[in-house]
Amino acid sequence: MKDTYRHQGMRKKLAEIVEQKGVSDKRVLNAIKKIPRHLFMDSSFEEHAYQDKAFPIGASQTISQPFTVAFQSELLEVKKGSKILEIGTGSGYQTAVLLELGAQVYTIERQKELFKKTNLFLPKLGYKPKQMIFGDGYKGLVSQAPFDGIIVTAGAPFVPKPLMAQLKVGGRLVIPVGDDVQVMTLYTRKSPKEFEKFEYGEFRFVPMLEDKN
Repeated sequence: MKDTYRHQGMRKKLAEIVEQKGVSDKRVLNAIKKIPRHLFMDSSFEEHAYQDKAFPIGASQTISQPFTVAFQSELLEVKKGSKILEIGTGSGYQTAVLLELGAQVYTIERQKELFKKTNLFLPKLGYKPKQMIFGDGYKGLVSQAPFDGIIVTAGAPFVPKPLMAQLKVGGRLVIPVGDDVQVMTLYTRKSPKEFEKFEYGEFRFVPMLEDKN
């Protein structure tokens, strides 16, 4: 697992592209500069790792476009020590960004193949979530709720009620909502019964899978 000066230079350029597209949180940009994204991808895609594009990672899933990862992370407003639930571990790249921001991360993955792979891989890079769970993201993680923030990294056809319920008052839920094309949506919990909703344009994600059993 090599991370060369060349890779580091490419990451610096990638962070500049992400900043030009509108991400201004310096902590998020520094995470993009620091994390070796090429290691999260198949080696055949290494040359593409620092382009602002999504790429396949197996099990019909993708590693999200760096701008999308940075944009969602910025919307989440992670503080050091924030308790964050991530729905859709995938390659673990978004997980790594959250950990670089100082979050305590609980992350759920629905695809067994990816869960096994990422569970072994992240610690090798020094990234250790509080908990990695193989399970149904629609249900959230009630045993660890409430959360300061919840981030969904797949396209949800609707907003799962358990995720809303597991958010602290003052907490933020960042979720792409829609079928073929999703609208990036932020919910902030104002009180036990009141939420405020903001929308931030269209994105494309792989579908969020539900356990039908």
